[in-house]
Amino acid sequence: MRDFLETFDILTKDEIDSFEKKVVNRTLKKGDFFIKKGQICKEVGFVTSGLFRSFYHSSSEEEVTYCFTFSNSFVSAYSSFLSQNETVENIQALTDIEILIISRNEILELEQSSTNWLRFFKHIAEQEYIKMEKRIFLLQKETAEKRYRDLLTNHPEFLQLIPLNFLSSYLGITQRHLSRIRRLISN
Repeated sequence: MRDFLETFDILTKDEIDSFEKKVVNRTLKKGDFFIKKGQICKEVGFVTSGLFRSFYHSSSEEEVTYCFTFSNSFVSAYSSFLSQNETVENIQALTDIEILIISRNEILELEQSSTNWLRFFKHIAEQEYIKMEKRIFLLQKETAEKRYRDLLTNHPEFLQLIPLNFLSSYLGITQRHLSRIRRLISN
């Protein structure tokens, strides 16, 4: 985690030390939830190993996968974390997970302690916004085949680690359609 924080070149060594003292190690087993629909998010995690899937239920009660979180990434039900309202999402471990947890209160304390923390959290929020916008544009503008090709190019780890039913949901298509696209591309 220290290496990850240092890559942004925003925080001092002492600020990173302070952060490390505030985090708590947690282990989740495959299938466990970081948060479930209806809960209020009061913490942020930094995934040191493992893979999370974020999903919600559509109006027809189908699970819709909208995000995957890999190692060396932060995870949170961010809207709930900010608003302190109940979340509509579920964040579930697809593998065993090692995660470092920091509470919302401790993050607020960090923000009060230094403008560097404000800059860092702003930077992270901006990067997440850009990532979300790219995803929305891809889903709305491109064909399913183009979305799959984008995964092949930009996120090949998705194809190796994520079960096809979750991958097809993430792409906004049926598993059958995904199989057709994969056959078409491999020929």
